[in-house]
Amino acid sequence: MKRGQVLVAAIAIGVVWEGLALIVRRPILPLPTLVIQSFITELPRDLGEHFLASLWRVIASIALSVALAVPAGLILGQSQRLDRIFSPAIYLLFPIPKVVLVPVVLLFFGIGDLPKIIIIFMILFFQILVLVRDQAAGLRPELLHSVRSLGAGRRALFRFVYLPASLPAILTAIRQSVGTAVAVLYVAELFATQRGLGYYIYFTGSTLFDYPKMYAGVLAMSLLGLGLYFAVDWLHHRLCAWQFTQ
Repeated sequence: MKRGQVLVAAIAIGVVWEGLALIVRRPILPLPTLVIQSFITELPRDLGEHFLASLWRVIASIALSVALAVPAGLILGQSQRLDRIFSPAIYLLFPIPKVVLVPVVLLFFGIGDLPKIIIIFMILFFQILVLVRDQAAGLRPELLHSVRSLGAGRRALFRFVYLPASLPAILTAIRQSVGTAVAVLYVAELFATQRGLGYYIYFTGSTLFDYPKMYAGVLAMSLLGLGLYFAVDWLHHRLCAWQFTQ
């Protein structure tokens, strides 16, 4: 996906939004020009602070998920025995909507950044784990045999075969998880906090009834997700260049 295409799509959405706002003519759907003006005005103030709080939570949760899920996925991909032991638990826990656990996590970990990071982590962990495990398990046996014949042990296989071969799956999992992380972030920031874009959107829309500011918060959260997506996409092209060569 090229950035020019994203820009054209954004302009098209803005035109449609402008037309709907002129037709509806209600405060709940302000003109996009008002929203952009509010975004520019608020970004150096409260909106910028909330944006940074949300950015930290998403990055921390993704980093924690990668740090734990990638080694676990590689180990399960290498060992059929361990995979048979843990797969039932993975498939049982994976479909459970983790958002419903928000009150439980808050009760255990209190308020602040930690419970928000844990909620997002619980969702991303299983997505990354399953993709990495499947990629590691799908390596061709002849490749592994040839490396073992050179005297490589389990640690060398992990470092020089499984990890590089699973890197595209890791980055794909992260890219797919960005949208989920931002969506869950909104829900997580509605509880026991006064910092973050989720709180900002809810407070400005439902308490202050300042709809341009509310949509400015929505725009900031969209840019947060889009920026993270393109950052991971850039890393994918940089670290896995062989996948994109013609």
